[in-house]
Amino acid sequence: MSNYTFIPHPSALIPAFQMGTIAQNELYSLIAEANGRGERVVVATVAHTRGSTPQRRGAKMLFLANGATAGTVGGGCIEAEVWAEAREAMRTGKSALHHFSLTADEASEEGMVCGGTMEIFIDVWETGSDKEQF
Repeated sequence: MSNYTFIPHPSALIPAFQMGTIAQNELYSLIAEANGRGERVVVATVAHTRGSTPQRRGAKMLFLANGATAGTVGGGCIEAEVWAEAREAMRTGKSALHHFSLTADEASEEGMVCGGTMEIFIDVWETGSDKEQF
């Protein structure tokens, strides 16, 4: 029997900083919590893929107003581009479908093994909007 007590680091208690895929119920729970605080959120969803891509259709990533994220749409340069588009959507409040190309040339320059294309829908969820009724 040990005399030590395990105390988790505070960052382990914050689910909004997780990477990897996110369960639908957890995603909607985080959205509801943010909306309860009156915050705008952005949800990026892989809508279509072609060729070799880091994620499949349906993968989601949540962006909160405080800069926290949950989930993933692929990592690397794609995720960096999605992050930039999500910040712009957070600022403007406008949802849009974005096309991302992972051509063989771009992939090899970045050290990636992918070479396909992805369409990612970046959706802004507002407090009090009809979308809140999930």
